[in-house]
Amino acid sequence: MKGMKMKVKYIVLAILLAVQYSCSEWMELLPPGGLIREEFWKTKEDVNAVLMGAYESFASMDGTLFQFGEMRADMLTDDINLGGTQRNIMEGNIYPENGMSNWSGFYRIINYTNEVIKNAPLVQEIDDTYTDYQLKSVMSEAYFLRSLAYFYLVRIFKDVPLVLEPTESDDSEVYFPKTDGDMVLDSMILDLEQNRQFAPTEYNTLEEYRGRATKAAYDALIADIALWKFDYEKVIKHVEYIEANEEYEIMPNDLWFDIFYPGNSLEGIFEFQFDMANGQQNSVYGMTQRLSYSYDPSQKALQMFAPEYGAAELIRGQNSSIAKYGEDDFIVWKYVGREPDGISVRTGIEQTSANWIVYRLADVLLMKAEALSQLERYTEALNILNEIRERADVPPLTLPNSKIAFEDAIMEERALELAFEGKRWFDLLRMGRRNNFARKADLIEVIIQNVPSTQKRILATKLTNPLGWYMPIQESELEHNPALVQNPYYKF
Repeated sequence: MKGMKMKVKYIVLAILLAVQYSCSEWMELLPPGGLIREEFWKTKEDVNAVLMGAYESFASMDGTLFQFGEMRADMLTDDINLGGTQRNIMEGNIYPENGMSNWSGFYRIINYTNEVIKNAPLVQEIDDTYTDYQLKSVMSEAYFLRSLAYFYLVRIFKDVPLVLEPTESDDSEVYFPKTDGDMVLDSMILDLEQNRQFAPTEYNTLEEYRGRATKAAYDALIADIALWKFDYEKVIKHVEYIEANEEYEIMPNDLWFDIFYPGNSLEGIFEFQFDMANGQQNSVYGMTQRLSYSYDPSQKALQMFAPEYGAAELIRGQNSSIAKYGEDDFIVWKYVGREPDGISVRTGIEQTSANWIVYRLADVLLMKAEALSQLERYTEALNILNEIRERADVPPLTLPNSKIAFEDAIMEERALELAFEGKRWFDLLRMGRRNNFARKADLIEVIIQNVPSTQKRILATKLTNPLGWYMPIQESELEHNPALVQNPYYKF
């Protein structure tokens, strides 16, 4: 979807071919070649094919999700082979022509889901075998993926066009202006709450159960959006729904690395699936394996995980979250290793098969702890925090009854537990926004850490404007869509 210019009476297959690979055998549903729209939407299999296109397209963005969740935070540093596009973002040199300001990948997913939401009920009128249960289940998955895509968009760009219909007419050119980010998320919360009851609870395989939108996945996403919007009671409510589900358990400490290899652990709630044996390859292996020389653990990460820097993390530390190859030569290990030994790398068909974990139980429990602490329910928050620390075999914390003390401790624990999982930047951004930007200076200090020393003071001053915490709209989008207005921070 280029330039937000909605003009399509497109061939459905053309969209599906834009997807580079499948994410599991249950996603290998493709329509026959050459079908135009009027010939395509006939059976429930046609609907499933487009839904799988949405899953596939989202999975193909794992590298993008990794970078947006980590680049501007404090857990990664650049290496010699990192491209200029990413390096400029890490150094605060962000301009509308930067290639990563292109949001088309997210809108491709949204268009898939809009297709399903609009056409699935029409297909049921044609296909007598399409039951109400099947229809509502498929549509619930589409609503989930659309909401997740918009949640990423709002956290990355702030205000974005809200498009709720598929692009399917040549008759006119329709231009969508930006919608306030909070309004976008309010719309997504409404969709999620209305469709959660229809989310499937049973699938045929473990890959489907962890890789498709279940009620638990719904609850995790609702809780995450609610936390972003500081609706703490809603966070607690939906995390408790997950806690009540016996299908999910915190992995024991000796099996912590099983979360990443082989993946789909008891702790996993929603993971984009990869299997190199079936041509389903992730991107994060290539970004983090030793010879890529793209992203390395930062000094902060080394202080958290490396024994020689004083770290005491035995379960989540060196050989698990990171690995050491030589003097000051460390890499991210979660997507490269097959054992928590810092030596045994993934080889052969396992190499690019690590799932991208969107939500897991430790993540949502820490969301709940954050919400509880902001409601001054400190004892309950501390119990969760220390439950996660006990699993990691590190000493429990004793904290003063202070929102800031708990916020700092929970942010640190999330950094330790969820390192390099695409969470850190969004966590810090949430902290910087809370309580009318009360901790703005703390976030700015993180953002400027990778900036050349001669530019730190200037950039720190500019970033007192919170609009600088979000990405600009790419120049090409503005050229194609006259209804769009650039983020004012980037109007030079």
